Amino acid sequence: MNFIVSSTSLLRHLQSISGVLSTSNNLPILDNFLFEIGDGQLTISASDLETTMRTTLEVEARESGKVAIPAKILIDVLKNMPDQPCTFLIDPTSMAVEIAYDNGKSKMNGFSGDEFPRIPSIENSTTIRLSGDIMSKAIGKTLFATGSDDLRPVMSGVFCQFSPEDITFVATDAHKLVRYRRTDSQAEGSSSFILPKKPLNLLKSNLSGNEEITMEYNESNALFTFNDIVLICRLIDGKYPNYEAVIPKENPNVLTIDRVQFLSSIKRVSIFANKTTHQVKLKLAGSELSLSAEDIDFANESNERLTCNYDGDDMEIGFNSRFLMEMLNSLETPEVRLEMSEPSRAGLLMPAHKDNENEDILMLVMPVMLNR
Repeated sequence: MNFIVSSTSLLRHLQSISGVLSTSNNLPILDNFLFEIGDGQLTISASDLETTMRTTLEVEARESGKVAIPAKILIDVLKNMPDQPCTFLIDPTSMAVEIAYDNGKSKMNGFSGDEFPRIPSIENSTTIRLSGDIMSKAIGKTLFATGSDDLRPVMSGVFCQFSPEDITFVATDAHKLVRYRRTDSQAEGSSSFILPKKPLNLLKSNLSGNEEITMEYNESNALFTFNDIVLICRLIDGKYPNYEAVIPKENPNVLTIDRVQFLSSIKRVSIFANKTTHQVKLKLAGSELSLSAEDIDFANESNERLTCNYDGDDMEIGFNSRFLMEMLNSLETPEVRLEMSEPSRAGLLMPAHKDNENEDILMLVMPVMLNR
C-alpha cells in the first residue's frame, strides 16, 4: 500500500481534523490518524469516540488498504518540510511506515487500521442544508454562554431548535443566556437536540463562511458535510431547560447606548471590581449612566459617567462585568439596548437596530445583588 502526496496538502488536511485528537485517550489507537486508500483517494480520519472527523484528498496510488499512523510525529515531520511530493511506503505485515522525500526518509511504527473504532453510521436521519455563514455566526454568538458544570451536561452544549419557520440556537449556564434565531433558514419538520461544545469549536475553525453545510441528525448523532470534511458527533442526551420561561416579558426601563463606549467603560471600571463577584453597578437617571465598581478589601474603586438614551424609572442594578463584556464583544452593531424591569430581575441585551432583518439576537444576563 504505497502512495505519493504533496507534503503541504497533506499537512493542511491533517491540521483541519487534528483538533479532534484528545490528550487523554483511553484507547491508544486514538492517538493515530486512520489512513484509507481507495480509487486514487486518501481518506484520513481522527476520533475521540464522541467526535469523529474525516477528510479526503487526491493522491497517486495503485493499491488500496488502510493503516493507522501516529498523529503527533506525522504532523511534526510535515511541519518542518518544504512543499514537495512525499512517498509513503507501508509494509502490510509489520505496518511499518516509511516516508521518502527529496533529501531523506523517515520511518515509524504504524498500526493495523482494523484496530481503529468504526465510524458510526446515521440511520433514520433528517437532513437540513445550512449556509456556512449562518452556522459560523450561530456558533460564535452562542458558544461563550454554554456552561461547564459536569453535573448539568445538557447546559454544556448548544440547544438547536429547527422548525419550518426558523432555526434557533440557545446557550445558557444559568447566569447568562443567548438565543440566536434565523428566519432565512428553515427545516421541513420540527426537531430539537443539543450539540456538544467540542464539535462546535471544530466546525467553527473549519468554516470559511461561503460553503454549504449538509447536516444529518437522528436521536443520538449528528453528521456535518462541507468542503472535503465530514464531522460526526454524539449528541448530548437529556432535556434542555425551558429557556423561554426565564426571559422576562415586561421590561419598561430601556437603555440605548454606544456599544464600543459602553464596553470600554466596563473594561476600565471592572479592573477595580471585587475579584470574586466582578460586580459593576449601573446607576441610571435621566440621560446619564454612572458605572462604578469597588473592592472594599483593597480599598479600590472606580467611577465613570456616560451619556446615553434612557427611558424609564431611575434605578441601580449590578451585573457581573465579565458576562457583560463577553456579550458586548459578540454583538457587532454600533448601538445596543439593555432592557430591564427591576434590580432583582434579569436584563436583556440586544442590538439597538437590526443590520439583518432575518437575524434575531437576544442575550439575557442575571443581576448581581448590590452591596449596600
